[in-house]
Amino acid sequence: MADEQQLLELIAASKQGILAAVKSSGYPHLSNVLYVWDGATRVARVSTTADRVKGRILQRDGHAALHVPGAHFWSYAVAECDATVSAVATTPGDDSCRELLEVHSAFYSELEEGEFFNQMIEAKRLVVRLSVRKLYGIVMAAPPGA
Repeated sequence: MADEQQLLELIAASKQGILAAVKSSGYPHLSNVLYVWDGATRVARVSTTADRVKGRILQRDGHAALHVPGAHFWSYAVAECDATVSAVATTPGDDSCRELLEVHSAFYSELEEGEFFNQMIEAKRLVVRLSVRKLYGIVMAAPPGA
């Protein structure tokens, strides 16, 4: 088992994870995501669209989990989270557009604000904020038997 600090370090060391949310049918919805981590607030932020399944689910039900793989199959962290979503981007430079610019800037080279804001508005993008409530997982330097 890993202690909380090791799990937080694994999450901080990556930008790729699997977001899990629960559909109204009770089955999980899993989606590969890029995220931006803020260790001080223990919040991961993800960009999505309002009409994607994960966006619709998390607007209805704020329970989510973020699975972050480690260096090998037997190493991982799972953060159980309370999810909140921003408003959908509707006006160039609004709060949602600005937050989306922060998130996307972590993954992509220079973004031209005007064009970027228009793309976010057209796509009906929003930011999902995943606030960590509980952590679990395993962090091992090498897989068993290696």
